Amino acid sequence: MPSEGMSTVFMSPSRASSPSSSPLRNSSPPAPRQTFSSSMMAENLDIAESLITKWSVEERSSNFCKITSLFTDRRDVKDYLRSVKDLQAAMHFFVSDGSSSSSHQLVRAQNLMQNAMKRLEREFYQILSSNRSNLDPESVSSRSSRTSASISDFEDDCSEEDNIHVAGGDSVHEVTSDSALEVAMADLKTIADSMISSGYSKECVKIYKLVRKSMLDESLYYLGVEKLSLSQIQKLDWDVVDVKIKSWLNAVKVAVKTLFLGERILCDVVFSASPKISESCFAEITRENAVTLFGFPEHVAKYKKLTPEKLFRVLDLYDSISELWPETESIFSSDLVSAVRSQAVNSLVRLGEPVRAMLSEFEAAIQKDGSKTPVQGGGVHPLTRYVMNYVVFLSDYSGSLSDVLADSALNTQSPLPESYFSSPTPYDCCTSALSVRLAWLILVLLCKLDGKAEEYKDVALAYLFLANNLNYVVSKVRLSGLKLLLGDEWIESHEAKVKQYAANYERMGWSKVMSSLPEADPAAEIPIQEARECFRSFNSGFEEAYRKQTSWVVPDPKLRDEIKVSLAKKLMPAYTSFYEEYRWLFGREAGVEPVVRYAPDDLGNYLSDLFYGTEAAGSVSSSVCSSPSPRQSRGRKVR
Repeated sequence: MPSEGMSTVFMSPSRASSPSSSPLRNSSPPAPRQTFSSSMMAENLDIAESLITKWSVEERSSNFCKITSLFTDRRDVKDYLRSVKDLQAAMHFFVSDGSSSSSHQLVRAQNLMQNAMKRLEREFYQILSSNRSNLDPESVSSRSSRTSASISDFEDDCSEEDNIHVAGGDSVHEVTSDSALEVAMADLKTIADSMISSGYSKECVKIYKLVRKSMLDESLYYLGVEKLSLSQIQKLDWDVVDVKIKSWLNAVKVAVKTLFLGERILCDVVFSASPKISESCFAEITRENAVTLFGFPEHVAKYKKLTPEKLFRVLDLYDSISELWPETESIFSSDLVSAVRSQAVNSLVRLGEPVRAMLSEFEAAIQKDGSKTPVQGGGVHPLTRYVMNYVVFLSDYSGSLSDVLADSALNTQSPLPESYFSSPTPYDCCTSALSVRLAWLILVLLCKLDGKAEEYKDVALAYLFLANNLNYVVSKVRLSGLKLLLGDEWIESHEAKVKQYAANYERMGWSKVMSSLPEADPAAEIPIQEARECFRSFNSGFEEAYRKQTSWVVPDPKLRDEIKVSLAKKLMPAYTSFYEEYRWLFGREAGVEPVVRYAPDDLGNYLSDLFYGTEAAGSVSSSVCSSPSPRQSRGRKVR
């Protein structure tokens, strides 16, 4: 400070006011007195002017042209930002001082501040644009757990290390991409802090939104996110809509978990000095795109050509929104982006409407199935396969369907036989609306199968048809998520019904064969003629049953073996006992049809041929065992 200025500070009041002491008393008015503070502010202004002028940008240069970055050297950054702070302090001082000289200095300081902010604005843009790869949302979101700590550590290191790599320009030392991300975020935050505190937040935010929104728009475009109106979607064929749904399902996860989350984190870090600015900036960048993204499912929900086959695509949309809801609610938590949350919720509500409608349509389609041709051999009906595969797929969406069906009542006003209601309710064990609904759909199917069984002229085949189809239903339940929804009690009760159908088949299909054998009574005396008739009746009945049933089918190996074993247990012991008692009475005579045509082992071989759906090759026959030498009967007496 000049000596004259210093002397005025420490001058006594009386001497300072004496006319004789002023060298200018006879020329002009006395110059304004400088205080120590004003002198210091003026000196700081001179220093700031020197540094800011050094880094000033040409007035005519483009706002977005590349410049040599101030942030290349950390010492320059520290000095420059310190000068900006000094300018702020000087401006506050000159405003409060109110003297004419302070007014002049204030104008000077304001001009310097404008130049400084213009420089920082350019630096801000250059860091954003030159670090697009480092600042991509995936990198930002993947390092979210360490971002705050890393930036804090980086800023601490900056006070000790001057020559390090920085985000704005050429590097002095090579660093990893993770470090480049942290450096870029730290430098952006530093500039934003300075501009906000200097009253230039609008200029900073304008640049930030311009760059970041263009990056977000580009990323969503490459993900396949389109801005389609409802009328546009209604005009598309389902195949095209289906492709767009698949694209959306892939895009929405990346958008929420990577793009929007990355923007949320970056805004919070860069504008940490002002949460209000951070929220506003994030809203301006993401709101429109997010509303468009979550609006697509609502348009699909209103698609006029939805049928039960398309239900699973609609559930895919519902599932995605539901699964992403925690992240969506967290990322878009402020009032400024409440439209995004509202759109996501609205899409869920709208998607639930066609889901319930398509389920009702599916149930009606089961009831209206008009196929009249019996399935060859009593096998599994195509309707059974279709319905059960459909219901199994429904169980895979148990979470979403439970939400959709939670408040919807089951309409049981369908034409089911009263016998279904007199028996134990198949969903007594079920506790959820979804369990009840799926059990009901299966019940509607079983009712329909009862009607289709009546199309078979052979009662035994009708029962085999019911056993096959119900066994298929139970197997599908047991081996899928339906087991958890319907419960073990449901499975056990329907397995018992399968056995009942199989027993009815045996009784109706083999009653003639079984009745041809006499009852096992060791004390009973059977005439030779009666024994002959028993063998002949047995032969005739067995051949007839075999001839018919070789074309019948039991697709399930386990059920097939169970039926064969059951038949063998009923047939083989009775026939073996009768065979061993009376076969020696009837020898082979030339030109005469043998009375004893089958040995017990032959019966087992023939039974093993059943239920494969192949026609019998001619009539059954067996090499007749030669009659043994006459011997005394051990049991029954022959008269």
